[in-house]
Amino acid sequence: MRGRLPLAAAAFLLLAACRPDTRTPEERGRAAYASYNCRQCHRIGSEGGALGPDLTYVGFRKSEAFLDVWLKDPRGWQQSTQMPNFAYTEQSRKNLVAYLATLKGEAFAGAKPWDAVKGPEPRGAVLYDRLGCGTCHGKGGAGGFRNNNVPGGKIPALRETASTFTREELVRKIKHGVPKPQKADPAGPEPMLAMPAWGSVLTEEEIGALASYLLTLKPADDAGF
Repeated sequence: MRGRLPLAAAAFLLLAACRPDTRTPEERGRAAYASYNCRQCHRIGSEGGALGPDLTYVGFRKSEAFLDVWLKDPRGWQQSTQMPNFAYTEQSRKNLVAYLATLKGEAFAGAKPWDAVKGPEPRGAVLYDRLGCGTCHGKGGAGGFRNNNVPGGKIPALRETASTFTREELVRKIKHGVPKPQKADPAGPEPMLAMPAWGSVLTEEEIGALASYLLTLKPADDAGF
């Protein structure tokens, strides 16, 4: 019996290795997310760290094409990012993209982190953070993040919001988004990053709170920098 157990175990492992993987790409991506310990830096819903951007809405605000480019070489897109290049295999990267693309806020279905915050501006600040707005517009609206084929090569900062938009205009812009940013070269490729229509996932009150926060942002000279 002692000689047969290892042989049986080896046969079982060999059979398991030969068995086809019937998981969907999204399921394999979820497993890869866990195996790479992405939650150490990123939050989804109430779980994970806060060193990196919140990913609860990443599938809503980023396209699969961009996610693929980003995971392939983060610093090739944004030199200043702290995210390392994990050198994913092509299949692992595609699986991760498939999983991340499914994250469109469902993890907040139970209790949204801004619901317990009092006042529109503080609520808006939490919304800005947890929606991942800073991944395009920078922390506190400071800007500096790249986009391809747009004037200046960067996504607009938001510290001039109060002097460039009325509250009604800002609410409308947040609600409807900017699906097609202005091109620097009209004959060139479409910009990979575009502002989604947040009105499809946020309430009127949440959009109003976000607008109230953005209107408090000040230019760098006024912010003491």
